[in-house]
Amino acid sequence: MDQDQSIKLEDIHYTNFTDYSQIPKIMPMIDAELSEPYSIYTYRYFLYGWPDLSIFAYYNNEIIGVVIGKLDKHNKSGRNRGYIAMIVVEKKYRRLRIGRILAQKFIDKIKEKGGDEIVLETEQTNHAALRLYESLGFAKMKRMQNYYMSGNDAFRLKLFLVDPLDPHQKSE
Repeated sequence: MDQDQSIKLEDIHYTNFTDYSQIPKIMPMIDAELSEPYSIYTYRYFLYGWPDLSIFAYYNNEIIGVVIGKLDKHNKSGRNRGYIAMIVVEKKYRRLRIGRILAQKFIDKIKEKGGDEIVLETEQTNHAALRLYESLGFAKMKRMQNYYMSGNDAFRLKLFLVDPLDPHQKSE
């Protein structure tokens, strides 16, 4: 499907997770676009645990994109770590910067909540995603062999929101 050139960014609306009715609408989109299958329990874990960190993009009352994540204290470092679990934009709406907007909204929300860093994993073959994340300031931290069920490797990327060498610095 080709993207609709008549779509204007101001016609796309963003909202947080509100209720269960949104889950069956995003599951087929995520299943179609991401390489890993997710159970309903995975969706519930993130969406109910951190509804304000689950941001949906709507066009004509249809969900066309989503970012789902969490914020918690990292066991080893003690830092407040955001995690992007899933980020997807339907193919026909790509190249409209919706993925960038979703990611930036997530980053802004993590900063607002006092996050120190954000991590995510992506397939090492997903060059478009890698370009997006690196343009937002994420850095490759680790390559994880055979990370995905397909056997593909992944990169773990991290965005530092505070100086990682200063254990006393907190994000604003």
